[in-house]
Amino acid sequence: MTTFRPFDEQGNMIRTGRTGCGKTGVVSAGRAEATEIGRDILAQGGNAIDAAVAVAFAMGVCEPNANGIGGGGFMMIRDGKTGNCVFLDFRENAPAAASPAMYTPKAPGSNEDITLSNVYGGKAVAVPGEVAGLLYALEHYGTMTPKQVISPAADLAREGFVVTPLLHADMEEHAPQLKQYGDGWKIYLQDGQPYPVGSILRNPDLADTLDKIAEGGKDAFYKGEIADKIIAQVQKDGGVLTHADLEGFTVRVLEPVRGTYRGYELISSPPPSSGGTHVIQILNVLENFDISALEVNSVEYLHLFSEVFKLCYADRAAYMGDPNFVQVPLSGLLSKDYAKELAARVDLSRAQAPAAGDPWKHESMSTTHFSIADKEGNLVAVTRTINHFFGSCVVPEGTGFLLNDEMEDFSIDPNSANAVAGGKVPLSCMSPTFILKDGKPFAVLGSPGGIRIISSVVQVISKMIDHGMPLEEAVGSPRIGDDQTDLMIYESRIAAEVIEKLQKMGHPVKAFDDWNRIMGSVNGCVILPDGTIEGAADPRRDGLAMGL
Repeated sequence: MTTFRPFDEQGNMIRTGRTGCGKTGVVSAGRAEATEIGRDILAQGGNAIDAAVAVAFAMGVCEPNANGIGGGGFMMIRDGKTGNCVFLDFRENAPAAASPAMYTPKAPGSNEDITLSNVYGGKAVAVPGEVAGLLYALEHYGTMTPKQVISPAADLAREGFVVTPLLHADMEEHAPQLKQYGDGWKIYLQDGQPYPVGSILRNPDLADTLDKIAEGGKDAFYKGEIADKIIAQVQKDGGVLTHADLEGFTVRVLEPVRGTYRGYELISSPPPSSGGTHVIQILNVLENFDISALEVNSVEYLHLFSEVFKLCYADRAAYMGDPNFVQVPLSGLLSKDYAKELAARVDLSRAQAPAAGDPWKHESMSTTHFSIADKEGNLVAVTRTINHFFGSCVVPEGTGFLLNDEMEDFSIDPNSANAVAGGKVPLSCMSPTFILKDGKPFAVLGSPGGIRIISSVVQVISKMIDHGMPLEEAVGSPRIGDDQTDLMIYESRIAAEVIEKLQKMGHPVKAFDDWNRIMGSVNGCVILPDGTIEGAADPRRDGLAMGL
């Protein structure tokens, strides 16, 4: 068990000591236990993909509030030998029987709460894609066996891991729901109360489940005993998931979206994630301004970023959805010409309400993240989720894992591009991203954080490229968030006089703690000219980077 703890004896978060470097490879992940497992896989001769699969399974054990085998995600892979990049979509999709009507009152005056029925319980559960996606990546791009990369996670589940302040807080918040749906109370509560900070939490049921997957592969999860338990629990709790939904899940292999920013090449997540598209779109707009001449987190700097965020998030709300179900003006959203039009709409003297533009005329669209780079030039960026912290709070009996509440990521408006539909993948902001310079790897990064993933990733990229910040400094720098709600949220490390001036410019604002995970948690690696790889883990959460 790792000796690193991200908090002191009083339960206060430790914000330093989260970096790592090496020549063989670097892993930057949201928990030290998973980072160490990934580092060990590299030490055993595995490549970055082997390490990524091992880290993913381990993260599902020790950060169960944010991810796990009951969820799904996206994986970006760069083959160091060929330079080819692929995007694996193993995001959860809606059960075939799902419809917007599931989340509307049954009759006038009904007490059914539509704001909760797609968050907690069986109706909230979409088809999990995690196991299929990770094993697909291992089979096609890795070098090791499922047992080699899954066994460390199973051992971690049996031996236990440290309960951090963040995990404790999430268990405390969701204790009522964990008591309501399946086995969650047996795993995450002691005598009805959350495990205390610093205690060891063990999950032998999950260890057994992982052992079965290591031996039986994908079918051990999507068919047979585990599948039976998933369906029984979901349907008991009101959901519509079926065996056919599980058995029919397939991994999609897609082309990433690509763009450029001041001479750097960006490679990121395509639809059904909106993340990569809007990361590139925002940077395209910012390219029309001399960002390097602005002081980081000054009034002028934050106003500009806020205004650009609002414009691009408005486009996201208007146009983005699963391209298998709706038309997404992808080329238009990525267009440099369209970005110039948006840039021209920015008023540098005052705030404006967000409004979508017209990309069609340019057409020819709770979570965890980890990044890995190795000496062969392989890059892996993985963002995975069960959606809200603790997902649906549904734990199938005897399995040890939480099921997602991904149905909440759909709109219940049947006219929305992101409306609920059977087999559809919900809209996401997940943005696993590679940055190349002169065709060579420069950085790999991404973040959790829901709607603010996009703005968090953009701010770190800009600070690295426009202001030459080292990765650790860029990740640790205070951040803001702004989207179509027209509310600028900010970390209180930003100077009070700056915020006061922004308010006078018309920005509604809301303060958060100095270091708040609502601003994302960027984990990344940079590759230096001499081949050294440096990694940094965001001190807003529990992560650690380690090198070899």
